[in-house]
Amino acid sequence: MKIKTSIMATVGVLTAGLAAPVAAQENWTMTTVWPSSLELIEMDRKFVELANLLTGDALTIELFEGGTLVPAGEVFGAVESGTIEAGADWPGYWAGRDTAFSPLATHASLFNAIDYVNWIQQWGGAEIYNEVYGQFGMVYLPYGVTNNESGFRTNTPIRTTEDLEGMRLRLSGLEQGRLLTQLGGSQVSMAGGEIYQALERGVIDGAEFSTPNVDWSAGFQQVTTDWSTPGWHQSSSVFGVMINQAAWDALDETTQAQLRAAADATMLWSLAFTERRSNDAYLQFQEAGIDISRLDDETLATIQEMANATIEEVACENPMSARVYLSQVEYLTDYANWRDASAPFNLGRTPDGPDLEVLRGCAEQ
Repeated sequence: MKIKTSIMATVGVLTAGLAAPVAAQENWTMTTVWPSSLELIEMDRKFVELANLLTGDALTIELFEGGTLVPAGEVFGAVESGTIEAGADWPGYWAGRDTAFSPLATHASLFNAIDYVNWIQQWGGAEIYNEVYGQFGMVYLPYGVTNNESGFRTNTPIRTTEDLEGMRLRLSGLEQGRLLTQLGGSQVSMAGGEIYQALERGVIDGAEFSTPNVDWSAGFQQVTTDWSTPGWHQSSSVFGVMINQAAWDALDETTQAQLRAAADATMLWSLAFTERRSNDAYLQFQEAGIDISRLDDETLATIQEMANATIEEVACENPMSARVYLSQVEYLTDYANWRDASAPFNLGRTPDGPDLEVLRGCAEQ
């Protein structure tokens, strides 16, 4: 009887094994818009590390640094076409395809990093990313946030908005460029890897790029003497991964959930990592003898008013962009109830942002 029972049990195990579907091993190629020389790539590396750990044998992602597979500007197209399965990005680079990508990446004087996290996780932001990227056959997982960017790096001080008059400044962003023009400067667009030489040769009068630690890794302390803070042009930024829809659909639900978990974990890590690194880099810029100045609060309040008008103008040129901004400003209005009540122990400021009714009207066009 014991032998028979043992045989029956063995047959049962084997039969169950034959009946169970064997999950196919997926191998993804992923590239990024960042070269290894810029610290922004650390967010991509962290996501891939966690994703490979969590998904185990179901999925392996191989990450290639920016420019090794395709130029940075072609990463979007490579993922869209399915040439590669995934591409790490900063959404603002694709504003030429749809201006709605701009507020998915950054704001002029609006969200801080915690605002983006709140909005993405609990106020419907994640769904909006997928709606915008979904137009191009992609799924999007936000996995990185940084607080406000450094500001402008120049060889002449910018202590007031009057100092911007006539300056040619490398600046990314549609809204940011229009705002700079109103302040008397002119926007010059160029990839991050080109900024150092442009500053060194005097092709531009100054530049912004990213957080202090990223700017330090780019070597800007070697070719500039002055730093104007705060980074009102980009009060925070979001980074993440574009995934080809067909590649995503080939994964089982468990693997998809594991990738979302890896993205959420990377986002939390990125906030603490970049804040620590930015603090360290600020001290490095000081020690390097860079003259650091800060615009006064009255000037920042004026810039806020101008930024609001610019946001409304740009949003009303594209209903999808207006829908993104509307969702974000609705979040600010809603969260202000608790944020303001908990001051001064709150999570940042509640900006006096764009007009909700203007955005609502433009979103409904």
